[in-house]
Amino acid sequence: MSGRAHLRLARILAGAALFVLAACGGGAQTAGVSAPATLKLGYFANLTHATALIGLRDGVFEKALGPDVSVQSFVFNAGPAAVEALLSGSIDASYVGPNPAINAFVQSHGTAVRIISGATSGGAALVVKPSIRTAADLRGRKLSSPQLGNTQDVALRWWLQSNGLKTSPQGGGDLTIIPQDSSQTLQAFKTGDIDGAWVPEPWATRLVLEGKGKVLVDERALWPQGRFATSQLVVRTDFLKRHRDLVRRLLQGQVQTTALLNDQSDQSRAAASDALAAISGSRLSDAVLAQAWSNLTFANDPVAASLQTSADHAQQLGLLKSADLKGIYDLTLLNEVLGQEGQAPVPTP
Repeated sequence: MSGRAHLRLARILAGAALFVLAACGGGAQTAGVSAPATLKLGYFANLTHATALIGLRDGVFEKALGPDVSVQSFVFNAGPAAVEALLSGSIDASYVGPNPAINAFVQSHGTAVRIISGATSGGAALVVKPSIRTAADLRGRKLSSPQLGNTQDVALRWWLQSNGLKTSPQGGGDLTIIPQDSSQTLQAFKTGDIDGAWVPEPWATRLVLEGKGKVLVDERALWPQGRFATSQLVVRTDFLKRHRDLVRRLLQGQVQTTALLNDQSDQSRAAASDALAAISGSRLSDAVLAQAWSNLTFANDPVAASLQTSADHAQQLGLLKSADLKGIYDLTLLNEVLGQEGQAPVPTP
């Protein structure tokens, strides 16, 4: 990466609450990956991004990409920061939630990114103080979400609106929503500075077990068959066009890691915990890890119907200019890889 690219990346991520960089190797990128290349991959330090945690830690991605490709990984706190890095060209692909992917697509008028695979469904909840029993009890309270416009923020605001409570992006309305790094959210919940938060795993379970909270809304209850996109794999459109073979290899790692997550759940859970501990410097308790893991479903299907619904919600909340997602998916390479692995294809939206 050139000095100019480093400076641009630093500027983009200066406002992010968490940025961790792990890098290995480098080289020139060429179509077809005939020469040594680097794939710059983003993800979050959450269990909802277990595909990235395991794929990177256990070398599944590295093996699938081959000896001529090195992986440079970037850990973000929330989707908007990852989207900025994608839009600037500072990273090539990232695991992100649905709403950041939608924002990147809409901001670029449908040109900048494509969703190439699903990763995780489930694993998000609104956790509140035990005294709060209904939505009405939240009037005048303070809640938290990871970042304005991120997936959990949109889910929280839509649920509140559906229950007669008004919010605004500026923080006003019938209650206050504070954007916070999830680790700050846990501490704020323990001290009583906030009354609840809509967060992904493992933070939802940590708020329950460590913060003595309770789940008011398990987001799975709001979706048909409890299925909704929590994280998915997004790639820059220009990178996809120039390096289709490299992206195909990345998807081989994605599909193989998903199989590991489902076929070797106990081992994968422990490995994900190790990966998070290496990033954060602290380890999840066995109780938190077991409960949080049980709330997650790992699959290559991006659950496209839920993405459109999320876009519609964000638009109606005033957080998105357009909900037109035509062309956001390119599942061609995913289905090629699934066919090679003897698995059924994912329906193209």
